[in-house]
Amino acid sequence: MNGVDWDQIREIAVAVLLIVGCLMSLAAGIGLLRFPDLLSRMHAATKPQVLGLLCLLSAVALSVGQWMWVPVLALVWVFQLLTAPVSAHMVGRAAYRSKHLKEATLVADDLAEVVKGAQALEDARRYDDPEPDDAR
Repeated sequence: MNGVDWDQIREIAVAVLLIVGCLMSLAAGIGLLRFPDLLSRMHAATKPQVLGLLCLLSAVALSVGQWMWVPVLALVWVFQLLTAPVSAHMVGRAAYRSKHLKEATLVADDLAEVVKGAQALEDARRYDDPEPDDAR
């Protein structure tokens, strides 16, 4: 009776991973609702959600107990890991360009100089070529 019950340990690990994954996903959802600006909401949508999904997929892999499902679950997580930062980057870029940011919440605006330089180049191009693009 002193033997280790591996099935019970596995079930406890599955339960812990499910709870942690659900809490991370809940934190992402609450962050989307409660954070004050777009950039912090974007951060809340990507960081804990990806970790929560990893915990949930790990729980599924442990629960199933078959190695053939591990590559499929890993592929799901890799796709999420690749798409979440790209979508967050695109949302942040669109928000920055359309001026839908609360600049008071930014600690440092590293893109301000780059945007000013790009705007100066665009203005210089327009000054050198006054003919509209659709007239060509």
